[in-house]
Amino acid sequence: MALPPVFDTLRLPVVGAPLFIISNPDLVIAQCKAGIVGSFPSLNARPAHVLDEWLDRITTELAEYDAAHPETPSAPFAVNQIVHGSNDRLEHDLEMCVKYKVPIVITSLGAKEHVNEAIHSYGGVVLHDIINNRFAKKAIEKGADGLIAVAAGAGGHAGVQSPFALVQEIREWFDGPLLLSGSIANGSAVLGAQAMGADLAYIGSAFIATEEANAEQAYKQSIVDNAASDIVYTNLFTGVHGNYLRPSIEAAGLDPDNLPQSDPSAMNFGSGGNQDKKAWKDIWGCGQGIGAVKSVGKTAEVVVRMQDEYAAARNRLAAIAPTAAPARQVA
Repeated sequence: MALPPVFDTLRLPVVGAPLFIISNPDLVIAQCKAGIVGSFPSLNARPAHVLDEWLDRITTELAEYDAAHPETPSAPFAVNQIVHGSNDRLEHDLEMCVKYKVPIVITSLGAKEHVNEAIHSYGGVVLHDIINNRFAKKAIEKGADGLIAVAAGAGGHAGVQSPFALVQEIREWFDGPLLLSGSIANGSAVLGAQAMGADLAYIGSAFIATEEANAEQAYKQSIVDNAASDIVYTNLFTGVHGNYLRPSIEAAGLDPDNLPQSDPSAMNFGSGGNQDKKAWKDIWGCGQGIGAVKSVGKTAEVVVRMQDEYAAARNRLAAIAPTAAPARQVA
């Protein structure tokens, strides 16, 4: 099945994942201009009326860029909506998405039919992130257009299943848009995601270490300085299991190798921790793919690097398997 037309302007088959606190208009606009989908969680725009300002700026600047660069128009942008009942801003933020006709909406922590219907009312596309096949089927049943398979090794609230297993199970029944998240930080991994059966790669942690990202410099440098062995998987900080940078846990006065369990029903810092240190702000979320990140730079430079790596990986594949079917392509 072909990808929806909204993805036709991608120059690399990548969606920049929405990063809590970190994703802002600067990062989103830079990603879109570089040719990948840029996204942000609506809750990053605080207070609520700021979301209107952000969407106005993003749509205006991308329209101006497209008018000046008709040969290489920007990629679409996406807004992440937390559908969980604890989000008392959902209806307001959904109205803003409809007002600005946000091209892509990424839904998380629940699937609600009325959210999908609102986005479909103007022709928008809904992608829902999931960590297993059961949740994937529920999302499609409730009207999502596509899926984001969050596999083991992804930053933030990650799943535990191998990407091979997760994509394989989903592709047995679903031929629509499928994105893969989990330790993807270079162009070779992007091609690998496609080889497995995904259409697009979903990348977050690599974009933390960019000049445009709203993260403190120490966080960005920690992405550069550390690798997969420095990632800790725990539910202590929010009640939901996620991946975090070991140095930030140590800086909070905790032992990463002896962390208590948190109440899984509590979406908070978690009992037994330092209440003065909070997830995402002080305890830094991060995926296992950061070994590919060697420096802090501009978003455009990161995308160019990935494009070069992607092309090189395709050439290697062609050399060792010249009769293999080509990966699914985007414009």
